[in-house]
Amino acid sequence: MDLLDHAFMQRALIAAALVGITAPAIGTYLVQRRQAVMGDGLGHVAMTGVALGFVLNTSPVWMATLVAVVGAVGMELIRSRGKTSGDVALAMLFYGGLAGGVMIINVGGGSTTNLLSAMFGSITTVAAEDVTAMAILAAFVLAVTVGLRRQLFAVCQDEEFAKVTGLPVRALNLLIAVTAAVTVTVAMRIVGLLLVSAMMVIPVAAAQRLTRGFAATLGVAVAISLAVSLTGTATTYYVNAPSGAMIVLLAIAVFMALTALSAPLARRRARAAVAAEEVCTRDDVKV
Repeated sequence: MDLLDHAFMQRALIAAALVGITAPAIGTYLVQRRQAVMGDGLGHVAMTGVALGFVLNTSPVWMATLVAVVGAVGMELIRSRGKTSGDVALAMLFYGGLAGGVMIINVGGGSTTNLLSAMFGSITTVAAEDVTAMAILAAFVLAVTVGLRRQLFAVCQDEEFAKVTGLPVRALNLLIAVTAAVTVTVAMRIVGLLLVSAMMVIPVAAAQRLTRGFAATLGVAVAISLAVSLTGTATTYYVNAPSGAMIVLLAIAVFMALTALSAPLARRRARAAVAAEEVCTRDDVKV
């Protein structure tokens, strides 16, 4: 495979694997608590960090992580108050982050074209130091999503019950938000900040077509995400397309295929359930 002869492709495939594993790892929790759009909002906020990284001549990945984490904490604090005005505050935070990134890059003498790769992903922009940063951040994401899976699942399933059992609900909610922010910056180079939310949601939605339990859904979602991330990244080498767009379109294709395949299975399960209920009813009548 000639694509592996190039150092930039080796780095891109490693980065794609990290994205494929981490995005659905946190995305499963976000879908569970009906916060699927959080990744999209954090992607907008992280644009300010990317712009600051370019202007200050520092690592855009680490700067985007810092800004995204601050934004995630703000989002969670707004959400926890539960006021109607919170939607407006979140909207201003999201679009303020995007507008702030564009303004900072222009004031700093750069060009908005510098932000395009961060918006939509590009395999040629993955540097060696980016891979190192992404690996460190990915390790954090996996440590949280796997190491604290029972506590996080309890909070996502029923916050009130989690409080009764003595779990630190507010701290865990903040941890979920921060982990989502870190995942956004992990995916920045390959998928892009504006498309990362898709990789948090679509593989999970596709996995739910085949699975029922939380653990099974998480495992299948990671497998789907890893497959499309690596395939999409490799494909962009040959067709010269944006890596983020290619990966997301492949994920959508998998979702549509599994939806089509799962429909007959769902109908058979429904008929089997009805038949079993009829048998139980007849047995009860005989007794």
